[in-house]
Amino acid sequence: MRYKEFLNYKLSEIGIGTYLGNTDEETDNNYYETIKLGIYKGINVIDTAINYRGMKSERVIGKILNEIDRNKVVISTKGGYITPPPEAKEPARWFKEEMLGKGIISPDDITQTGNVITARYIDWVFETSLKNLSTDYIDVYFLHNPEDQLLNFDKDNFYKKLKVVFRLLEGKVKEGKLKYYGLATWSGFRVSLDNRQYLSLKDIYDMAMEVGGENHHFRFIQLPYNMAMPEAYFLKNQLLDGEYVSTFEACQKLGIYTYTSASIMQTRILGKIPEEVAKLLRVNSQVLAAIQFVRSTPGVGTALIGMSKKQHLEENLKIEDITPVDKSIIDSLIKY
Repeated sequence: MRYKEFLNYKLSEIGIGTYLGNTDEETDNNYYETIKLGIYKGINVIDTAINYRGMKSERVIGKILNEIDRNKVVISTKGGYITPPPEAKEPARWFKEEMLGKGIISPDDITQTGNVITARYIDWVFETSLKNLSTDYIDVYFLHNPEDQLLNFDKDNFYKKLKVVFRLLEGKVKEGKLKYYGLATWSGFRVSLDNRQYLSLKDIYDMAMEVGGENHHFRFIQLPYNMAMPEAYFLKNQLLDGEYVSTFEACQKLGIYTYTSASIMQTRILGKIPEEVAKLLRVNSQVLAAIQFVRSTPGVGTALIGMSKKQHLEENLKIEDITPVDKSIIDSLIKY
């Protein structure tokens, strides 16, 4: 396994994502076996979110953390979407009594997508994630698709809310419950400046500096990147030092580590990669071509791949026997 050094971490170039799957026991068991095998084979980056499989993905990871050396893995999770626990048999009633009734959420906080980024709600989901994960600390905590806020609120309101939440997360670091935090986005960093959901990485970085000083802990972002969604590499939409650069370039200059999601586009990209492209990437399968493209791209830290079955893990990890291709190959494919 190849590793990337960042701050005090060595992060595996491939990470396990836990988004997909039913909420049943069979899927729990599949994830459990796959993640355990992945750790044995050298993967140390495990990514989840409180809403993935209705908290079930976090709880599977929590079971594993009780059985291994916690310091050997880098656990990231996310908060931002309203998520009833599996025990809530009547989600609407739970929401009314537990969220609205206790003042954790106000109706005015909620976007059309069910996204909430307020300090009170993020505090609740953060602490709930700690319990689900059976751990004393989280390595990386992502605010989940915060650009959804811009569908309902103006930029000034959004940045004010974000600043308050950053202050909360810096507090979690001081309490020893968190190492670093960041944003996990879908659109924000890969759209043009005139898009309503556009996010300026420099503005957000400066806000973290304002809240946490030079030693702030905003050090990670997550965003989609694959052959069908290559904007993070080629779209120069981030203003930095008087020039526009790509999101990956901006991250490298600002000292921010990138997790790429949708690395194989939940398998939807498979079967659509031309044979000559696979040859350029020096692989002989669709899935390895997809992974090779992502992990060979300059600026990519860890490529997250959803893996709930051991056979998929085994297939995906064949990439570790293959050397990454040069930047020139990636550039030629972007123009393909």
